[in-house]
Amino acid sequence: MNYRHAFHAGNFADVLKHAVLAQCFAHLKKKDKPFRYIDSHAGIGAYDLTSSEAQRNPEWEGGIAKVMASAKPADVAEALAPLLQAVTAMNPDGLKDYPGSPEIAARLLRPTDRIQLCELHPADAKTLDNRYKRDARVKVEARDGYKALPGLVPPREKRGVVLIDPPFEHRDEMAHMAEAVRAALPKWPNGTWIFWRPLKDLWASERFDVGLAEWLFEEELATPEKLLRADLWVRDIESEGKLAGAGIVVVNPPYTLEGQLLALLPWLAETLAQGEGAGWRLDGCATDESLSVEEF
Repeated sequence: MNYRHAFHAGNFADVLKHAVLAQCFAHLKKKDKPFRYIDSHAGIGAYDLTSSEAQRNPEWEGGIAKVMASAKPADVAEALAPLLQAVTAMNPDGLKDYPGSPEIAARLLRPTDRIQLCELHPADAKTLDNRYKRDARVKVEARDGYKALPGLVPPREKRGVVLIDPPFEHRDEMAHMAEAVRAALPKWPNGTWIFWRPLKDLWASERFDVGLAEWLFEEELATPEKLLRADLWVRDIESEGKLAGAGIVVVNPPYTLEGQLLALLPWLAETLAQGEGAGWRLDGCATDESLSVEEF
């Protein structure tokens, strides 16, 4: 496994993904009852933006750095507030580090909440465990998150968020993600599930999105209003070179999330644009224009 998120930490895709995740945490915290965060591909937790990896091709400069430096309308500031709370708390003297999903959880969750992290890469799992070994809320498992998920849900708290954010090293990653969904989601249909995927193979992405929607509806695990897709691209998606677009699909999103994303996505597309063709979309996956999917 040669993928290292340190090369991409804090880029436009992270900003969207982590803004959504942080808003889910903020929503769950409105109730006193504890909840659990489950991360299937946790990485190392946090990233040094001064490292050689991050400096080699500093994608964060066109992502989180630009977001923090730009003027924000009130509704955009509200949508970004939980994420920026975690980022600024980690960087009291200027932007030098970026919190991955585990660190965002560690900084935003309460003492009564719990954090379950899976990471298959041996070195990364060790780094992750060392980072949080003194945090009683956190449990790190050096195992395949896909295989672990069915045994991790439903959590004792009965409330929470699952993030499935694989590195997409394999051509059939979408199929692996779909297999994990089929095995785990029916055991906890009331949880909030967030799926991240790049917009490189557009047919595969659409097949996953629409297949997920149709399967959820057929199995009566969700209704259309319980499914939300948010995508962002910073230049023409079909352009050559580094990643141009990415997004998330959320099952059981907070009721406030759609409105927040309606404010945030146009602003991100304009602020983080890297060339012609930048844009965004927000829908429920299953639209009249969606391709027909026979099997998920």
